[in-house]
Parts: sequence; structure tokens; C-alpha cells
Amino acid sequence: MNIDSPLKVVIIGGVAGGASAAARLRRQSEEAEIIVLEKTGYISYANCGLPYYLGGVITERDKLLLQTPESMRKRFRLDVRVNTEALEIRPREKVVVALDHSGPGGRGRYELSYDKLILAPGAQPVRPNLSGLDLPNVFTLRNMEDCDRIKTFLAGRAGSPAPKTALVVGGGFVGLEMMENLTQAGWAVTAAELAPQVLAPLDPEMAAPIKAHLREKGVDLRLSTGLAEITQAPEGRLNCRLEGGLSLTADMAILGLGVSPDTSLARAAGLTLTKGGAILVDSFMRSSEPDIYAVGDAVSIRDFVTGQPLVMPLAGPANRQGRLAADNIMAETRPDRKLTAYEGTQGTLICRVFELTAGATGLNEKRLRNSGRRYDKVYLYPASHAAYYPGSEPMSLKVLFDPDDGRLLGAQAVGRLGVDKRLDVLATALRAKLTVRDLTNLELGYAPPYSSAKDPVNMAGFVATNVLDGQLRQIFADDLAARVAKTEPALWLLDVRTPKEFQSGSLPGAVNIPVDELRDRLDDLPRDRLIVTFCQVGLRSYLAYRLLSQHGFDRLVNLSGGYRAWLAQMEADRPTAAQ
Repeated sequence: MNIDSPLKVVIIGGVAGGASAAARLRRQSEEAEIIVLEKTGYISYANCGLPYYLGGVITERDKLLLQTPESMRKRFRLDVRVNTEALEIRPREKVVVALDHSGPGGRGRYELSYDKLILAPGAQPVRPNLSGLDLPNVFTLRNMEDCDRIKTFLAGRAGSPAPKTALVVGGGFVGLEMMENLTQAGWAVTAAELAPQVLAPLDPEMAAPIKAHLREKGVDLRLSTGLAEITQAPEGRLNCRLEGGLSLTADMAILGLGVSPDTSLARAAGLTLTKGGAILVDSFMRSSEPDIYAVGDAVSIRDFVTGQPLVMPLAGPANRQGRLAADNIMAETRPDRKLTAYEGTQGTLICRVFELTAGATGLNEKRLRNSGRRYDKVYLYPASHAAYYPGSEPMSLKVLFDPDDGRLLGAQAVGRLGVDKRLDVLATALRAKLTVRDLTNLELGYAPPYSSAKDPVNMAGFVATNVLDGQLRQIFADDLAARVAKTEPALWLLDVRTPKEFQSGSLPGAVNIPVDELRDRLDDLPRDRLIVTFCQVGLRSYLAYRLLSQHGFDRLVNLSGGYRAWLAQMEADRPTAAQ
């Protein structure tokens, strides 16, 4: 295409990917004709903020509308057509068939030509094939229209003297956020999740504190429990039957079962899809039709760590993909520019659950095991800031790394304070392909209200480097629990905490020798058994490990994360239906 030829770009879908692409195109070209088709009535809104609007944390609905059709027309001179559904794509003719749902005076059904097309259809909520899901007080939460329906329902119940009860199905982002917001708004919430844990991107032992916290806050959490059916009850309520035989009556049900790529349009157009139904794109965000780009929740992209195909419905990657697609479309028209490759998605995510924050980046242990990749890990429970400064809170930190070169593979963090800061540092380190050795050298901001002189990220690097250098051999709580259950005679469990701590709870059969007394009691330790050192979080037991290793004890391992890691594993292994 000649650089002086007017370029016509049609974008199907708004929100993160489509709206970002449209705005970026305009910043790159004042001459291009840019048309955005959005089947809902909203072009750009904060869908991640919807649960907080429903819960009253965000009080003004307009705050959710990042851009309106009018504001985008005025600022970017875009032709934004809301309530307009793309019915068909004919790639050979470069034509989109659209239907204007706005009613009398609208365009009706019409054809629209394009030079380049960007697909940003997003994802659609998973709706299982169960009876009762079409009842009026059974909701999903994906867009503004969904949000408005739920808000209207909640407002209608606000003045009712009867208890307000809700069933939330699913323990992912939407499910957790709705559990929190409905509970804080005074609703009694029962939650059902088919998996044995909430927040699947975390490993089970890291998700265990969230499970306990939800129950502390009054959520009747039922894990390993699916929804069987919903039927109409008197006075407009719902009879909800869960798997396992539990039945309950609720005023409303919210389905948060995850999402799947919305690719029916792409499939009908003959675009290549993955086995999972996502649009296959190359590194430049081009589909199998070179003049059709695709971005956002509907596409299969490259996992940044493994290089394998990945579908990751997150707003940040969708925004970046939209921007990249716009840049590459313009680069095709200008010989002085090169196409820019999308480097992949690492899956950095964060979620608030009442007073806890949970986040992850990169690969979790489940995905590493499934991929067959070798890995090692460390657990830490550092303070959010200097322990002597008021308000310090412990956090749970898990770091996964390559056992050969130490490259960072993933990290997870849960706690009340400071989680977001550490997660972002670790996500940046992972993106930069740093090793755990590099973490020891990061110079991070320190003052007592914010951190410690050795930041938790530095500490993770120190511990992992000790493992790489052979100065520390570890055993993990899941493996140790299985061996303890078998009462292996070769194990000798050494609790190096204080007697008071020991009396408050310890591992079955453990012997208590405080670390400060250990040098004087070396003769009390067996040299023909595997000694497992542990303390509360792993620091004192590491000191004990180093001491013993220098006194000739060679059958020695340290429990990573200490007694806290043990308790987290016990919580993860506990029966998961509500007690």
C-alpha cells in the first residue's frame, strides 16, 4: 500500500484491546479511517472495577466509563458504532457484515469494507449446561449491561427486612471479588468451587490462607463442590442444589466460572483456531489471514517463560497487544518501519480478598510439573516492613527457579501488606530474565515504614542462592507430610524454636532443641538418621542446618518455610467442603 493512500481499519470490539488499538492508530495517523464496532452500548469501561461498584466501594457509575463513544469521537476522530454486532467476515472480499441494534433510525444490516481488520471480541462467561441458569436472578458479570442488571436487583432488595442470601459459583477473580463485596454489603454468601482450592493460578498451599480468611469473614465456602441445578423457589427466590446433596435457598446466584474465547465470528470466517478454540496469531498479532489482526482475550499467544501457546485473559496484555497491532498495521504501510514482535505474556495477576492480597507471576508449580520442566523452589514468610516499626505484617512468598542456572520461573505472594510491591519487583525481574542470584543484588528502597534493609525479594534471592550453591538442602512440607504419615524410622525431626513455641504446636514426633542450645547438645542428635531441621519460618533452622553441617552431620535437610509452611500444607490438604 502506498504511504499516501488512505488506510481504512475496522476494529471489532472495544474495551481493552480494541479501544487501545483505535487510539494508537489515530496517534500514528491522522489520515486513516478508523471504525470501531462494539455490540454492547459501551466502548471502553473498567470491567475489573464492576464488582467494587456493585459493592458500593465505587459509588459513581460514570467512574467506570473510561471513554464514551462521544469522547472518543471528539478526541480521536474515531467512527465508534456501539450496539453494532459484526455478523460475518468475508476475508477474500475484505468485507464485514454488521447489524445495528439501535432500532429505528439506525443503519440496520449493512456491509463494511476494510483494508485491515482488528478482531478484539474478548471472552464470554462459561455457562454450563444446567437447568435454571436462565432464571432472572441468576447472573454473570462480564460487561456494563450485566453490572446494571445486578445493581438493579441489589437495589430492589436493599429495603427488604428479610436476610439477603447469595450463591457465588466459582472461586476465580470474579467469584472472589463478589464474595467480598456482597459480604461487606450485608449479604450472607455461600460459595461453591469445583476445584479443591480458590484462585487457581496459585498453588494449593499458597491459596490455603485465602480459604481460611474467607471463612473467617463469614463466607460459607464449599470447595470440591459444583453446582448441580437451580430451580425457581417461592417469592422469586432460587432453590440451588450443589453436588454432594447440599441444597440451599438464595435470593440470587452469580456465576463466576471463568471465561472462554469468543471466537464464533473468527471460526465462521475460516481463521485458524487452536484446539482450545482461541484465534491463532503470529508474533506480530496477525491471524492466518494476513490482513486480519487479533488481540486480547480471544487469542492464543506465547507464554513468556516456556514459549508454549497460552490463552491469558488479562487487561494489561490485551492493552499492549492492541497497541502493538496498531503499530504493526502502520509499519506495513511505511517501508522505513519494522514490525514489532509481541514478546509473550507471563501472567502477572493480583487480587484483593477482604484484608488479604494475593498475586502471582510466571509459572506456578502445577504448570511446571505438567510441562515436565525441572525446577526448584523456596518459601519465605518475611515481614512487610521492618519488624520493629509498628504495623508490620508477615507475608507468604514462594519463588520458583531453574535448578541449573537459577533463572526465575515464577513467584507467588499472599499477605496483608507489601504484596503488590514485591510481586511487581519479581515480575520485572522475570521479564528481564534475571536469576535468583540477581535478586540478591537488587538495590530496593528502604526505610522502616516500607521495608527492611534486606528486602523480602533480596531474602528470596539469598535463600535460593544457598540452595543453588549446595549450602542448603531442602525438604518441602508436602513431601515431609507423606513421609511422616508413614512414620519412617529414618526421619528425625528437630524443632529449634523456643520451648514455648514448641508447646504451642509442632510436627508429630519432633524433638525440641532451641538453636541457641544446639552447640552444647550435639551428642543428643543421631548421626545415622535423616535430621530435618525446622523453626517457625525457616531462618533459625537454616542457622541450625549450617551449624550441624560444619560439625560433621551430613544426613541433613531443612524444612523450607518451616512450621508455617507445614501449617499451610495441612490447610491445603484438609477436607475442602465447609465443616
